[in-house]
Amino acid sequence: MIHPDTELRFISPEIGFGVVATKLIPKGTITWVFDSLDQIIAPQSLEKMHPLQKAFLNKYCYRDHRGDYVLCGDHARFVNHSFRSSCLSTAYDCELAVRDIMPGEELTDDYGYLNPSEPFDCALEPGCARTQVLPDDLPNFHAEWDAQLEEVFRHFNKVPQPLLCLLPPAHRARMQAVAAGSTPMDSILNCYYDPGQERK
Repeated sequence: MIHPDTELRFISPEIGFGVVATKLIPKGTITWVFDSLDQIIAPQSLEKMHPLQKAFLNKYCYRDHRGDYVLCGDHARFVNHSFRSSCLSTAYDCELAVRDIMPGEELTDDYGYLNPSEPFDCALEPGCARTQVLPDDLPNFHAEWDAQLEEVFRHFNKVPQPLLCLLPPAHRARMQAVAAGSTPMDSILNCYYDPGQERK
């Protein structure tokens, strides 16, 4: 489930629709939680589907660490890509705002940590050398993303968390402990799916 202070808006003819904050979402806020609204599709099930269904799922799903396809049950599926994303995945089945997201600003993800199956060409972003999202971005950039998350966790216990109640209790307790400095943070690398697992 996406943060309640968001809505789907048309961004531009080039981009299409995106998810925009309707109120300030402070740094450290959970912006999305995997919950019972989200649908899990096994790769074997996807392969048996009609090509039109497969095309839809390949466009709107991300892959979890098991290699399953996850289709978000609300407008979270319309979160667009940015190499300077405003949100970042964690090892706890949720995402955090990595900076204050202002009213009218898009919530964005770096698709590199969403286990893309194929390279994804991206628009140029000022000051960023990357022009493609690649299937091995998570192993290549996890240290950078972990550093961002460790800094963001310092704000976690200090901001409103309307989605916290949707986290499983174990994840909730772990995240609060990480934020309090009493336990180390689990790396975003835990989200990585190794395509080689399909051949095992």
